[in-house]
Amino acid sequence: AVMLANNSRYGLSASVWSETIGLALDIAPKLQCGVVWVNATNLFDAAVGFGGYRESGFGREGGREGIHEYLKLKSWASRKPKAVQRVATEADVKPNFDEPSVDRTAKLFIGGKQARPDGNYSRAVLSPSGRIVGEVGEGNRKDIRNAVAAARAAEGWSKATAHNRAQILYYMAENLSARADEFASRIKAITGVSKAKSEVEASIQRLFSYGAWADKYDGAVHSPPLRGVALAMNEPLGVVGVICPDEAPLLGFISLVAPLIAMGNRVVVVPSERHPLAATDLSQVLETSDVPAGVINIVTGGRDSLLKTLAEHDDVDALWVFGSKENSANAEKLSTGNLKRTLVDHGLATDWYDAASSEGPVLLSHAVQVKNIWSPYGE
Repeated sequence: AVMLANNSRYGLSASVWSETIGLALDIAPKLQCGVVWVNATNLFDAAVGFGGYRESGFGREGGREGIHEYLKLKSWASRKPKAVQRVATEADVKPNFDEPSVDRTAKLFIGGKQARPDGNYSRAVLSPSGRIVGEVGEGNRKDIRNAVAAARAAEGWSKATAHNRAQILYYMAENLSARADEFASRIKAITGVSKAKSEVEASIQRLFSYGAWADKYDGAVHSPPLRGVALAMNEPLGVVGVICPDEAPLLGFISLVAPLIAMGNRVVVVPSERHPLAATDLSQVLETSDVPAGVINIVTGGRDSLLKTLAEHDDVDALWVFGSKENSANAEKLSTGNLKRTLVDHGLATDWYDAASSEGPVLLSHAVQVKNIWSPYGE
């Protein structure tokens, strides 16, 4: 019956009728829709959100989540356009005879294991001074397809307890902490920044923070004007595509991925196009941190082409894009095929070290969708 009810492109509302309230409340969370009425239909109240899933659209009317649709975060409202930085090109490449001559190309990370790119091409990663610091795989449309399929197959992550997800996030933080000096050296080499150690420390702190949030960012119980309650449940979005910024390549990656997986989502991540090695090194941490296969998938390559593929993929449920103004516009335009829920930065700078603008409820609220279950009680 649940499979039959969910066999639709739409997901606005449903009614569950049963003499046993326990059975009804067992079925209600399994229905992929925004509102479920138990032994009733068409109940509405301003205190309770109303809105759909899937191609019924996103956004809510009423309830706390409805208020958030009309509000802007103060720290985001004051953001400025990103500063234009010179990017090293192949014309700037300088020979470096001091480095070992072993050709080591970082692979993609799909389905819990490292994978070669489908096209068997790679791209050089340059430091700000033009020195080649490594190579990464050139992902393409098929690699994105494989990553989305792996993420879709990892549905068990969304059904896992919040406590279990928290423990894995803590474990990731512990394993990253054990390699903090190595990551700091890598970030300094690829970005040239002097505060590489601070970025690694902030990344570790952020993983611990979202481990703590995993079982504490919960729903609410509303009291509508009837003999009953309305349960507002936070549910994961599903498979989310993430385009990471070039600024703070490790901290930006973790700041976007951690809230999504803490809430039970699975992600397909395109790391910083300019500094992808921070993310590919992190895949080794994921392999040793009990992260289930398919929960986090990393595809390196050209941001514009991979973004287009993710935005047009109808098996991706949401899209987070932190890149250029053009990236944001393309994400919102191309994702209309299945009405993806989008979070974009419009090319504005985000201070990834500032918890008020890049940590906690500001991102957690975008990592979930709220289902309201109306449940009567009494005889």
